[in-house]
Amino acid sequence: MTDYGYAGQILKVDLSDGAVARLPTADIRGDCIGGRGLATKLYWDLVPPSVTSAADPANCLLCAAGPVAGFPGFAGSRWNVCGLSPAGRHESFSYSNLGGRWGITLKYAGYDALAVVGKAPRPVYIFIHDGEAEIRDASHLRGQSSFDAYDALKAELGPKASILTIGPAAENLVGFATVFADDGASGSGGMGAVMGAKNLKAIAVTGGRRPVAAHPERLRQVAGYIRSFNRKPPQSMWGLPGRTRNFICYGCGMGCDRHMYDGADGRRYKHFCQPTDAYQNQAQEYYGEWNEVQLKAIQLFDGYGLDTSVMKGMIAWLIACYKEGLLSEAAAGLPLSEAGSGEFIEALTGRIARREGFGDVLARGTIAAAESIGGRAVEMLSDFIATPASETKDYDPRLMMTTALLYATEPRRPIQQLHDVVAPLMMWLDWSPGDESTAIFKDNLGNAAHNFWGGDTGADFSTYDGKARAAKLIQDRNHAQESLVLCDMRWPMNLEFYPGGYRGEPTLESQIYSAITGHEVDEAGLYRLGEGIFNLQRAALLRQGWRPERDDTIMDYLFTEPLKEGELFYDPEGRAPGPQGEPISKVGATVDREEFKKMKEEYYRLRGWDAASGLPTRAGLESLGLADIAADLETRGLLR
Repeated sequence: MTDYGYAGQILKVDLSDGAVARLPTADIRGDCIGGRGLATKLYWDLVPPSVTSAADPANCLLCAAGPVAGFPGFAGSRWNVCGLSPAGRHESFSYSNLGGRWGITLKYAGYDALAVVGKAPRPVYIFIHDGEAEIRDASHLRGQSSFDAYDALKAELGPKASILTIGPAAENLVGFATVFADDGASGSGGMGAVMGAKNLKAIAVTGGRRPVAAHPERLRQVAGYIRSFNRKPPQSMWGLPGRTRNFICYGCGMGCDRHMYDGADGRRYKHFCQPTDAYQNQAQEYYGEWNEVQLKAIQLFDGYGLDTSVMKGMIAWLIACYKEGLLSEAAAGLPLSEAGSGEFIEALTGRIARREGFGDVLARGTIAAAESIGGRAVEMLSDFIATPASETKDYDPRLMMTTALLYATEPRRPIQQLHDVVAPLMMWLDWSPGDESTAIFKDNLGNAAHNFWGGDTGADFSTYDGKARAAKLIQDRNHAQESLVLCDMRWPMNLEFYPGGYRGEPTLESQIYSAITGHEVDEAGLYRLGEGIFNLQRAALLRQGWRPERDDTIMDYLFTEPLKEGELFYDPEGRAPGPQGEPISKVGATVDREEFKKMKEEYYRLRGWDAASGLPTRAGLESLGLADIAADLETRGLLR
């Protein structure tokens, strides 16, 4: 029987003994769709609860594509890398999401997912080709940058090989090390350190087996409907006229505002999103104008494999500590007086990646570095970071209370979920009366609230009412999208709104899933699948040490320090929609502890969890088809 939309197999490789196994996707997937859902299920099945360290050989590196991969026209070429991560409040299950062609190529090679366990005795890479998987020596790649290792493997294996690799930061187990793949795709969440701990330098894949849709004509009709809107890639805020150009990921078929450029060394580099902002302000202040150092910084981050969502806040914090006399150049081993220069960013990234001197402290994250100094250095963290993983500040809960629950219940900064709140808000901020062609206006904001946030109160940021329901709906929808996998740049809520009052079409995702797989499901049904995947992730977190009373929270300063004007890059005036979409100011706001507690308890109840403890209930899990998960949690005292 054809498993429409899927390759049909999962590849498992044990680096300790070289064993290779193939598992039927249909036997494992269940209702987990693919992508994040499939990876979470594999994590539950393969990683023993006794494993509490990301460096444990029993930890599993999981790479998974979704059923939409390989069907162009839907921005479905994304894929996930998951595992027990060293980043976050404590080591726990986490995830990252990448673009480019690697995930599609894995599927073309005949596999929906790859599970890597064990630890190789020496540096190795895995080569998947012609249905086979080889473990090859990678000693010659040890210490090489992501770019150099990528180029070396391309030369060795041929231009059709798709490469996932790591840089020196991951080899040296930097807690926020990234993975790197074709077309500048990088994955955060500490997944690079998971590969590094396994002595796994790279995974190369080739393949040409195309997936088959259950209802190809229906799928073409949905693709045509999507094309009927004006979906040209928007003007990029990251474009550099005359230097960068728009770049569409392989198999996307829609495009976004991603930009690339050709370097003097003949390589193609990205200029897009978070990385462009990590050193931009410091370089422009140092040089007094735009400078090539801003591009060089991004190359260094990717080459060493350092997460820019951590590096951005860390760089700003280091400069602030130096200016206040808390950290000297001698103690840091860094030219802090030259911050913004090429010399500084080269020294900083190199020391962290090699864990040299103070770089070894920084390799554990900005919070750990601040605690090593103490006092004022710790107090200043609130100016620069938003999560216990030292990730940068954005999408502040003091402005948008919904995001408080998203931050509190996820193991890392859940950027895709945050975008589902902020995308309509940013368009609302751009709205000006009489110019409805530029952005979302009040009626459309109301449509957003009804279609995606559970009602009018979801879009009224003067009250905590409705935010628990909005957070749950966002998470359920997002976990379904992350399992299909659909690109966050084209499938957050900004996909649903266009000039002229387009009301949105929230059933598109379920139509795509049904046409590809033949599993007929409506919008509510797809959300329900996402809810099951989120609950499975919750169970995995609980089983390995997550405790709601300790971990379901946000950074303490959000409760105590009022929001300042100019604090948020996307909303410096601190404006948000109030009743009927009218602007209100959130400057001076904090997250009210008691309201947060009430909101969280309401969220627990909506999830079918115990409102007092935040633990799942048997009835709730069984209603989602997770009776076996409930039975496991019950034996551990983690069920109510």
